Amino acid sequence: MTDRIREKHDGALGGRMDIKVLLRLLSCSMTIEKRLRRRFIEQFDTTLPRFDVLAALERHHEGITMGELSRSLLVSNGNVTALVRQLEADGYVSSQPAPEDRRRYIVALTPQGRAHFEELAAAHHGWIAAMFDHVPDAQMAELYDLLAVLKQSLGAEGEDNE
Repeated sequence: MTDRIREKHDGALGGRMDIKVLLRLLSCSMTIEKRLRRRFIEQFDTTLPRFDVLAALERHHEGITMGELSRSLLVSNGNVTALVRQLEADGYVSSQPAPEDRRRYIVALTPQGRAHFEELAAAHHGWIAAMFDHVPDAQMAELYDLLAVLKQSLGAEGEDNE
């Protein structure tokens, strides 16, 4: 099997294993994200950020505040507001003032939004499964565990989550 995915610097960095690992992680992550973005546009005329909003709302059937939504997606309130307004115009989400504080809004999926998300999620799951199909289950579990070690190392460095 040939390696058809290019790495930054064509993987030609010598010695520095930490840099080589970082570049390999970036290559994989960027390839996966690029494929997902392209497939959402081509097959559903939607975007990955819109899917992310729908996915976050699907996990909160009772709805969540705009602030909670932006924190769960690790993006600014402004980015979330624009996406929610677009999804609301399409009939996929609703937003209502919070009963205890009318300055805050609760956002939730509509029935139409839930059905749309289920269609997108089924395709998304299929795409991810296909991309990981050639990684044996045992190696997938090992990779997951190794990434947990990296995540702990990043947390130990002491900077807040960005």
